[in-house]
Amino acid sequence: MAASSKFSLTTWLIITIASIGFLFDTYELLMTPLVAPPAIAELLNVPPSHPSVTLWTGRLLWITALCGGVFGLIGGWLTDRLGRKFVMAASIFVYSFSPFLAAYSTSLGWFIFFRSTTFIGVCVEFVAAITWLAEVFSDKREREKWLGITQAFASLGGVFVTLVSVWILANLKSLPHLGFPLAGEMPGNWRYLLATGIFPAIPIALLLPFVPESQIWKEKRAAGTLKRPSITALFAPEYIRVTIVTALLSACAYGIAFGALQLTPLRIAPGLPELKEQSAALAPLRKQTAELNKQFDSSEAGSDERKAIVKQLKDLKAQQDPLDKEVKEVGNEVQFYQEMGGLIGRILLAVFVIIGLSRVLLLKLFQVPALIMLPLTYFLLFKEGGSSFMLAYGVCGLLTVAQFSYFGEYLPKVFPMHLRGTGGSFATNVGGRMIGTSMAVVTSNLVAPMLAGGAQKVTPIVMAQSAGYVATVIAVLALIIGLFLPEPKAEAPE
Repeated sequence: MAASSKFSLTTWLIITIASIGFLFDTYELLMTPLVAPPAIAELLNVPPSHPSVTLWTGRLLWITALCGGVFGLIGGWLTDRLGRKFVMAASIFVYSFSPFLAAYSTSLGWFIFFRSTTFIGVCVEFVAAITWLAEVFSDKREREKWLGITQAFASLGGVFVTLVSVWILANLKSLPHLGFPLAGEMPGNWRYLLATGIFPAIPIALLLPFVPESQIWKEKRAAGTLKRPSITALFAPEYIRVTIVTALLSACAYGIAFGALQLTPLRIAPGLPELKEQSAALAPLRKQTAELNKQFDSSEAGSDERKAIVKQLKDLKAQQDPLDKEVKEVGNEVQFYQEMGGLIGRILLAVFVIIGLSRVLLLKLFQVPALIMLPLTYFLLFKEGGSSFMLAYGVCGLLTVAQFSYFGEYLPKVFPMHLRGTGGSFATNVGGRMIGTSMAVVTSNLVAPMLAGGAQKVTPIVMAQSAGYVATVIAVLALIIGLFLPEPKAEAPE
């Protein structure tokens, strides 16, 4: 698209579609911590505090990440084979209808299936949209500017899904049932939140007919000069370095996010000094809850004994709710700082890209401060709590999330046209989504129990220490691996 037409209607439609896609990428993914626990409890017909809820939430995260990585790589190959716009549109519809169908799940199997297809859609859409944007803007300055700006909308997805969830909870009793299975007198609030996942399909369906496919890809394919994409081609001598380095760096960025930042609002924040009284009051109540859940497992379904246990669990929950609310409010504040930090990070990256900084230098501007801020935040400032921890945590979000946008801007530059989708997907989905997200398990299930002397002894303070160790080690590795990152050529040759 020529620079002279940068303010045309078509240009704004392209920007709008990309912004919607990136915003709902995050929206759809960040539904998981909000919908998974209540959905699993309802579908398994167990109390929300039952250990199986935590167990299956962890399994859900692992299964969806694995599916996203494998099928996301296939989606990247299809982006190079079938076209950028086509695959992007298809993936948006997949991640729009999947949560809507998940809202009608009557078994855990179907719920996991549709959450997996949601994750697959998101993984494919990100790479397809980045590749599409990199080619529909022929002017280099415009391309880099809008790649940065549109990706910034991804940071609004977390804020948006939280606001929608709060609104649903406040208006649940007045909402129509929409044919959802009932949980008592009303459907579970998680079903309504999942159903909102269909929102992006509506504007995308209306706008897509008016935006073009990548013209340069289309012309090369029609002329027969476009090489066939191949996953094995990524490991040819001329591409193997950038393939491996970008995948490892993407894994590091996602590893810090999932191995530390994403664990903080729910698993680490309850250990802040300002929540000391609430934590002390909750400890005996949670101990009683754990004992009752054991009795629940040993009782027969439908028996009077089980009904009595369920009633006791509800009474305990009523006692915990006011305290849990106070803890959750602090966790939400922590989450807000991360989201705002991430948004600022994406904006800063866009500014630095427009200025024209070297891509290798640009990455260092985020990696070096991260190596300082991550241990400072989790080892020192966490113990102090208050605004000093919140601000530092927000800066950690800024430095980490900016790297996500960095790779979105960098990857299309280093792979030739016939491998842009495949190469970008290998780095983002195999490196980031598969390897990087697994750091949540490393922190929670390996490092924390080792430091605490057993899984039952893990506390929020131990989780903070574990997150600090994992994030710091990854930050060191990222800085070293980044030394091997090649500066992209002006335009990747075909």
